[in-house]
Amino acid sequence: MSTVCSVPAAPHQRSTRRRGGGLARAAGLVLLLAAALLTGSVAPAAERPNVVVIMADDMGFSDLGCYGGEIATPHLDALAANGLRFSQFYNGARCCPTRAQLLTGLYAHQTGIGFMEPTNGINRFFREIPEYRGVLNRRCVTLAEVARAAGYQTFMTGKWHVGEREGQRPLDRGFDRYYGILGGASSFFFPKPGQIVEQNVPQETLPDGFYTTDAFAGRAATFIDEAEAGRPLFLYLAFTAPHWPLHAFPEDIARYRGRYGDRWRELREARFARQKEQGLFPADLALAPPHPDAERWTTETADDMDLRMAVYAAMVERMDRRIGDVLAALERTGRRENTLILFLSDNGGCAEAVGKGEPDRRPADDPRSFQGVLLPWANLSNTPFRQFKHWTHEGGIATPLVVSWPAGIPADRRGGWVREPAHLIDVMPTLVELSGGTYPERVGESAITPPEGRSLVGLISGDAATAEAFRQRPLFWEHEGNRAMRQGRWKLVAYYNDHLGDVDVAFGDRTGAWELYDMETDRTELRNLAAEQPERLREMAAAHAAWERRIGVRDWQELVRRAPPEGVDTKPK
Repeated sequence: MSTVCSVPAAPHQRSTRRRGGGLARAAGLVLLLAAALLTGSVAPAAERPNVVVIMADDMGFSDLGCYGGEIATPHLDALAANGLRFSQFYNGARCCPTRAQLLTGLYAHQTGIGFMEPTNGINRFFREIPEYRGVLNRRCVTLAEVARAAGYQTFMTGKWHVGEREGQRPLDRGFDRYYGILGGASSFFFPKPGQIVEQNVPQETLPDGFYTTDAFAGRAATFIDEAEAGRPLFLYLAFTAPHWPLHAFPEDIARYRGRYGDRWRELREARFARQKEQGLFPADLALAPPHPDAERWTTETADDMDLRMAVYAAMVERMDRRIGDVLAALERTGRRENTLILFLSDNGGCAEAVGKGEPDRRPADDPRSFQGVLLPWANLSNTPFRQFKHWTHEGGIATPLVVSWPAGIPADRRGGWVREPAHLIDVMPTLVELSGGTYPERVGESAITPPEGRSLVGLISGDAATAEAFRQRPLFWEHEGNRAMRQGRWKLVAYYNDHLGDVDVAFGDRTGAWELYDMETDRTELRNLAAEQPERLREMAAAHAAWERRIGVRDWQELVRRAPPEGVDTKPK
């Protein structure tokens, strides 16, 4: 395979690429990193860091204690206190596009997952379009493929959701060992026979007391324990918590029962105050008003809403507890000091109306129920932002990012915030740099799309030039016709049409106009400056249109016209 430089550049930066050698360059890369870091505490060149990426599913921006939440997350809070938190890290607004971007360092359309996976009720009407097939194509490489080529052991547990058929699964895309769910969701206690997969083998029976969060983290810890000593590892742990259906153990639910009631407005104010105390937001930032549909909420009782949020909180707390088990495995194998850990969520809080107003439904504390947390609590999860999963306003695309690396984060930066905008596409070049690996130009007969992101290593170390480059580079989004662009302090954003709130997919014509916000003074997107700065809006809209053409975005209005507006099940099977 041909190779490019260790820190891949976006297409507009390719003229600065240097050519280089593969594994032989690993020692030099790590020595350069050691020189860049302020404390000189990086491990010797022969000891390339392990890399662990942990992803939550449908968890909102403010649910962790270290991002203002009241849910008990002591392990993640401790990682943040001794590591770094990013205040402006971005995901892809939805499960499949986020996973595609994280795994490849490309925008989702470039990987073949411009919308959702093939079983989605709408995606099946246009999955013949290469950018919308719904599975990772062969013009991209995954983190695992790059890490394995660099000599890493590669492990994954949890939710895959970027291809279920032969040739599309984790073992086909660079992972040595896999245990999890190939699709988008399952019961936490009682997955369907065959839904849980080990290697490529569907598991027809599961042990008593099975719970996906415990199983995925437990198997991740086992992979660490059984990993070959002396070789670095890459682990991707993709929880399904706290995605619907809401399922938790009775003793975990009990710790939160009665604490929520219908107090989502009050608790939202409390979270926002803690976020300001933590230094996440300036004192003069205004809290976005809740979604008007949440204010008009009349369907469920206060006790029912309390139960839903209690189960959700219990799921987040148990996920944190199981992350503690993974950290313990890193400790007992001597890997913890030189392991880079990234924790994030795949999209903003979920307002989808799963279980809303169904008179014969099982309550959320029933292990065979199928409930969602619903719109009012999604407002709480996404404090202080507007909108939710699906949308490209901050409530849909802003994620917490907790970074831990004892050997690599300078002592004087630990516990602090990284405030430059960064994105999922930056994880690939980070792995390439730290592993000493290479990003291929071709694999077999396939030309590989050049990567879009930048390495996060300079941000972690506090390098001023890197920080300035991150502040100025453009970032883009498109999902279901919802669009956004971020460059410097400015954000351009538009929703597809007025079908907002807990509506799943927006049919009909485009009605949402471009909005323009100053992210330095208005992160909650309350003061639309489109009318005041028409020239800036035109320039950014033109840049977004050029990006759409370059990566293969299709007009969403034309796509949804291929699907009948009535009776389409848009949820993954």
